[in-house]
Amino acid sequence: MPQTKPLVIVTRKLPDAVETRMMELFRTRLNLSDQPMTRDELAAAMREADVLVPTVTDRIDAGLIEQAGERLKLIASFGTGVDHIDLRAAKARHITITNTPGVLTEDTADMTMALILAVPRRIVEGNALIQTGTWNGWSPTGMLGHRIHGKRLGIVGMGRIGSAVARRARGFGLSVHYHNRHRVHPDLEAELEATYWDNLDQMMGRMDIVSVNCPHTPATFHLINRRRIGLMQPHAYIVNTARGEVIDEAALTEALDEKRIAGAGLDVYEHEPKVNSDMLSLDNVVLLPHMGSATIEGRRDMGERVIVNIRTFADAHTPPDRVVETMF
Repeated sequence: MPQTKPLVIVTRKLPDAVETRMMELFRTRLNLSDQPMTRDELAAAMREADVLVPTVTDRIDAGLIEQAGERLKLIASFGTGVDHIDLRAAKARHITITNTPGVLTEDTADMTMALILAVPRRIVEGNALIQTGTWNGWSPTGMLGHRIHGKRLGIVGMGRIGSAVARRARGFGLSVHYHNRHRVHPDLEAELEATYWDNLDQMMGRMDIVSVNCPHTPATFHLINRRRIGLMQPHAYIVNTARGEVIDEAALTEALDEKRIAGAGLDVYEHEPKVNSDMLSLDNVVLLPHMGSATIEGRRDMGERVIVNIRTFADAHTPPDRVVETMF
């Protein structure tokens, strides 16, 4: 890193307080338009910057990393996931990667719980009746949904967010089950009264609600595939606030359309920002625009973590949120 302030290039508009602090601390180039950078613009930024601050909308693949300038030594991603960055290519070029883990846990868990409530209770459908003026008053059989109290919730990925979802679920009277690459600590399992399944297929076929909370990696791409969706019970629901690529979206759309499962709540999509057009007309799915972590507090905290990572790296120390080799 140069002895002067590092040149930090930010790819998207960040909260004003975060941008102001970055301007104070670094030579910072902001993206005030908030338009995603094109591939050519990203390549140009990476040739010039000491530090790049991308977001999940920026695909930093091996081709772009190969074009990076010698000065680029840190990619300080604004977000928890790092599946948009080719980590192996970055390692080969001795570029450090950091992220912002932990700060979005509660916000994403809140949104997950909101979808777990919204889909079985048909909240969005009910709102549409009011908004369109088509509600004709209360009826004993009107807008019937399903209660969630006493149902079984299967969590796919019992990390920070999965555990936070489980805590909320217990408060709503759900029975918590989970599948994870490794079984969680017995103390956490006891606290959550959670049942562990080492076989995802077996869990999928027995749950009333499935919540996807695992990261997107090569191992989890289409983890919820056509076959596993086919294992779900007809009355079951699936919620995804993790990454769209974890679910085979085409297979899920078919299952929803044919009523082979009861419904879905999605905040993420396989080909964002595109959504399967056949899904848009379905009445048994709630679709949100990737807003699970979209709180003012969360975005501010993310920015502060990015700043800490850059300052620590600029001072020739290991950033606290460095993505270590074992993660990929």
